Formats: sequence, C-alpha cells, structure tokens
Amino acid sequence: MRQLFESSKINQLLLKNRFFRSATWEGLANPDGSSNDKITRMIVELARGQVGLIISSHAYVNQAGQAHNGQLGIYADYLIESYQKMIKKVHNEGSKIIIQINHAGGRAIGKSIDGKALGPSDLKLNKYNCKEMTINEIKQTINDFVSAAIRAKQAGFDGVQLHGAHGFLLSQFLSPFFNKRTDNYGGSIENRVRIILEIIESIRLSLGRQFPVMIKINSADFLEGGFTPAQMVKVSSLLEKVEIDAIELSGGNSIGKYSSSRIGKLERPEDEVYYLEAARMYKREINIPLILVGGIRSFQVAQELIEQELADYIALCRPLIREPGLVKRWQSGDTRKATCIYCNQCFIPTRSGEGLYCMQEAASNKNN
Repeated sequence: MRQLFESSKINQLLLKNRFFRSATWEGLANPDGSSNDKITRMIVELARGQVGLIISSHAYVNQAGQAHNGQLGIYADYLIESYQKMIKKVHNEGSKIIIQINHAGGRAIGKSIDGKALGPSDLKLNKYNCKEMTINEIKQTINDFVSAAIRAKQAGFDGVQLHGAHGFLLSQFLSPFFNKRTDNYGGSIENRVRIILEIIESIRLSLGRQFPVMIKINSADFLEGGFTPAQMVKVSSLLEKVEIDAIELSGGNSIGKYSSSRIGKLERPEDEVYYLEAARMYKREINIPLILVGGIRSFQVAQELIEQELADYIALCRPLIREPGLVKRWQSGDTRKATCIYCNQCFIPTRSGEGLYCMQEAASNKNN
C-alpha cells in the first residue's frame, strides 16, 4: 500500500515523499523577473519543512507573457544566475525543485509589438483583452517555452512544469470558451492541445527524455462553454501519448464560477478535495502520475487519496503559505489539520506589491 512518506520516482527524479508545493505567485521578484534573497528564503523554508518537490511560481517565458508585477521570469539567459543559489540550498535540504513556465495570454500585462495582449482568439471580456495570435506568433511562443526549459536545466532546476491551467495562454488554447480558431490550433480537442504537444516534443528534442516535464491543467473551467472533465480526460490521454511525466489537476479561472483559490473553511473531510470526481475519471483512464491540488488540508484525507490510488502526489498551496513546516509537522506525528482557513487574504499583500504572506498568521504573531 502506498504511503505519503515513502520515496518514489517521476522519470529519473527521486522524491523523498509524496508532497508537492503547488506553484504560488509570490509577488516578490525583482522588476525584471529575476529571483532574489526574499524568494530564496521562502522557498528554502519549504525545503526545511520537508516538502518533497517544490514548484516555483509561474515564470514568464517572454516579456509579452508577463501576468503580474513581481512575477518571476525566465525569458533571458542573464536570469539563470539569480536562481542558482536558491536551487543549491533546496538540494542541500534534500528536496527537489522545478520551475513552472507560463505565458499569460489574454491576461498578460506584457504586450506584443503592437501593444495588445496575445491569445488564441480575439477577446474582450473582463480581464481578457487580446488579439488572435498569428501562426508565426504561436511558433515563436513555442520556441520561447523551449528556451525557458533549456534555461531551467542550465540553472539547475530538476525539471519544468507547463502552466496549462487557470485561464492563462495554454489553458486558453485548451478551452472552447476562449479558443475560437478554425485552423490547426482550434476546433477539435486534438487541435486545441496541439500547441502543448509541440512544446513538449520540442523540449524533449532539445533536452532529452530524462529531463522531467510536467504540466498543470484544469479539471474544468467551471464556465459555460468551457473546458470540461470529459475533455480533461481526452487531453490527458493525448499527453500520455507524448509521455508527459506527471499531470497536476486543478481548476477554474478568473471569470468562471470558481477561481483556482476558493474561499471556504472546509470544516468536514468530505468538503476537501475540490476535484475528487475529476481525479476518479482521470484514474480510470490515464496511467501518468497524478498530482492533485485543491482544498486538501487534512493528513487523513491526503493519506486516503494515496492509499486508494486516487492520486499519486498531494500538492498543497495556501496551507504552506501559513505553515511552511506543515509536512514536517505531519511527519513528526502531529497530524492535526492545517491551520489555513482558506480566507485568501494572503493574496492581498501579493497584489499590493508587499509580497506573499499569511495575514492571519501575522496578526496572531503580533497579538502574541
């Protein structure tokens, strides 16, 4: 029977346990997207907390694809050096680290040459205001993802994760709500996933089969006319054919019924695991390792997911903002629930430029 605190492998990557830190925008990067001591301290604290695999916050692959201020970037060679100290310190703690690479698409604050954001199709809605990408722009973006992966390997990262969720560019291509193209990159599921398959195949060609390549995708958009669980399974089967190393299942975007960061206290174990039914669908059809994120805050729930083989790895996001030592606490035998209450106040200082931290924990420490 599988256990949370056992070693395992993804591709050639040996992991000491089945806990991941799901990528989280810290809002602490330098203006040019380079990393710094503040981010290094945050990431190393997670490694000291015994997180098996840390996924960095999404790093933009070109300047037109930047999503936020204070976001990490990996669009130029000179940025490589800024990551190396952090990676070395994580490895010294016995943890592994990969970088999530991304393009914000229609949500980008970075602009193309003509001053407009780029997306699979023309769209003007809420946070999305973009023009349809040309074939040349798609090909250049594919090249930019590949170059970002090459830089990640040169920096010493243990792999990369493509961000194909939460309404960013690759997610926009997957979703029929956003993707209205009529060429080879739109229409059928096979066409909508094409950009992702071409990125993966090009990374493999450049870096070889042993460099881990993972992806994060939505279980659903929770948006009328959007990406559905059935489509997720089909996309996952196509990703399986190109031998993606692991798939992280998340959901939502900024304009649907749910964002990726739902607010709620999750008082009962049955309220946890936002994407449980999607995970069951996935596991019936797909053999690629499944990383499951979303709402998990109890050791017992995490253990049952692993024992019942409904997930292969447990990814935590907000609980680790409040308690970076949560995994170590659970491993020590203190299996009380995570203290995170899913209030989303941690993103207030992130958006304001102050950087990511738990406001509840800060207030508690101040009162004490």
